[in-house]
Amino acid sequence: MSDNVKPVFKPNKEFAKTARIKNMCEYQALQDYAMEDYEGFWGSYAKEKLSWIKPFTNVMDESNFPFVKWFEGGKLNVSAQCIDRHLDSRKNKAAIIFEGDRGDKQIVTYLELYYNVNRFANLLKNEFGVKKGDRVIIYMPMILESAYAMLACARIGAIHSIVFGGFSADALRDRIKDADAKVVITADGAFRKDKPYMLKPVVDEALSGKTPVEKVLVVERNGEDVTWVAGRDYSYNELIKHQPTKCDPEVMDAEDPLFLLYTSGSTGKPKGVQHNSAGYILWAQMTMEWVFDVKENDTYWCTADVGWITGHTYIVYGPLAMGATTVMFEGVPTYPDAGRPWKMVEEYKINQFYTAPTAIRVLHKMGENEPAKYDLSSLKVLGTVGEPIDPPAWKWYYEAVGGSRCAIVDTYWQTETGGHIVSPLPGATPIKPACATFPLPGIMAEILDPKTGKKAEVGEGGYMCVTRPWPAMIRGIWGDEKRFVKSYFGDVKKDGKPVYFTGDGANYDEDGYITITGRTDDVINVSGHRMGTAEVEAAIKKHPNVAEVAVVGKPHEIKGEGIFAYVVLKSDTGVADELEEIKAINRVIQKEIGNIALCDDVVFAPGLPKTRSGKIMRRILRSIARGEAITQDISTLEDPTVVAKIEKMVRG
Repeated sequence: MSDNVKPVFKPNKEFAKTARIKNMCEYQALQDYAMEDYEGFWGSYAKEKLSWIKPFTNVMDESNFPFVKWFEGGKLNVSAQCIDRHLDSRKNKAAIIFEGDRGDKQIVTYLELYYNVNRFANLLKNEFGVKKGDRVIIYMPMILESAYAMLACARIGAIHSIVFGGFSADALRDRIKDADAKVVITADGAFRKDKPYMLKPVVDEALSGKTPVEKVLVVERNGEDVTWVAGRDYSYNELIKHQPTKCDPEVMDAEDPLFLLYTSGSTGKPKGVQHNSAGYILWAQMTMEWVFDVKENDTYWCTADVGWITGHTYIVYGPLAMGATTVMFEGVPTYPDAGRPWKMVEEYKINQFYTAPTAIRVLHKMGENEPAKYDLSSLKVLGTVGEPIDPPAWKWYYEAVGGSRCAIVDTYWQTETGGHIVSPLPGATPIKPACATFPLPGIMAEILDPKTGKKAEVGEGGYMCVTRPWPAMIRGIWGDEKRFVKSYFGDVKKDGKPVYFTGDGANYDEDGYITITGRTDDVINVSGHRMGTAEVEAAIKKHPNVAEVAVVGKPHEIKGEGIFAYVVLKSDTGVADELEEIKAINRVIQKEIGNIALCDDVVFAPGLPKTRSGKIMRRILRSIARGEAITQDISTLEDPTVVAKIEKMVRG
């Protein structure tokens, strides 16, 4: 077998017998159904999977493309979809299993979830005056109250926007202002590696200037002393005691916004990705059932944070919509040792385990033999998310964790798609390691030649696109329609019509399998989280001694990609202590964005390779950072000699 030919792992025959999609013939039949009757396909699933307060009258309206509307006329409530409709049949079933960093545990049934969410909804509505359409920022750790807050907002029709707890005060403030949010929900802090860390002080700093925020609700999680601002800050723990356990769900239109989630792009300003109610929750549920094949009595664990889209769709909304048991974990997978996840799998008899390649690489490196110490026989499906998984990590995951019997679903999707769009089906798809395989039924995904708009040839590579709208797709960028159209529908056309471009490159192999090759724009994928180079550059430029900066991605053994910065200083004399200057630059990034964007490498360059029009040639800088030969023509650069100077500094 040549190095270019990937081995194929066929589905486990016993597992396939009871899988929702049992073989590739069934997969192809579903895809054919969607191709032949697109509206009929989606309409039938919407009627089957969703509990409508009022049925929809029209499946899809794309007359104002790309502003597509789905299930017009339909009325529902996402909170009721996730909770209320399960009460007759599974009120005493575990909805959420919570495990804290320090090992504290709590099991919440669907009936208890109903009471807790209703209390939270009443608190927001009656105490804070939050109403339908208001924006609420959630800046929280991975605790139960985070899920309650999300579902409470959905219950009263407020639009939540979760900001990852690792983001800085400046990043939080930017998102508060862009969303024009009136309420922030946060915690005093939480625990990480058995030590408390703080969140409330970050909120205080974010609100130190003029913002639209009127009220701050604080969950007292770790008991640390925090500052309380009279008339603005309120204790969740005190207020929740007096709230009634019944709150009627707001009647929402199918296209009413459910949440905003800010993501980095190729400009410095984060994008408020908007997802609407019916289409999003439909696809969240369908992909839970198809991709993970979660059954009635299964226990499912996604290790993500609710601050990212993975946590939205595959910790809270997807599992609860289908009535599953979902695990929420506050801690880090390697604490107190690298056996922590496998201990939890054994204890809770987890059936589906979903994590990022970064976590897999860390667990492999720190605890290669740890899985063998635990009973992992309950596992049926393993998943990966956030970035392509490398073959060595895939092999260890398959053999050591999955016992060479569990399917690995290498899921491809992004914040904007709402849920998986390309993924193996565990009972049907023959899997090739590190390969996303095929589009899911109903998703018209193709790799297109960006110049011709035609389907890419085998091995040629092209742009990963979706050629027809689908229910869970992004509905817009909050407050910026032009940016929405330009960001996603301005680069590629098929048959003369714009199509959704993911921003990723991909290629087909001889069997039609799709492999994602990475970003084609100026976005770096750090541990599965997209960081816009412009956002990082804008932060670095706030250092008083930085004149110019260019940021690129560089392969990283653990994180997939690390951030490599080329910095041109204002001072001609350079710096007395490069290490201290690098620390100072990272402190600026930490303040502006957060620890997730810290640079792994910083080079103080004499200049940057630019065209005569002033455009920085990042492809050259990327090649230098990665140790690749420079194949680009540098003769047209404003100063071609700067390339050799930078190469010498980086490579020695």
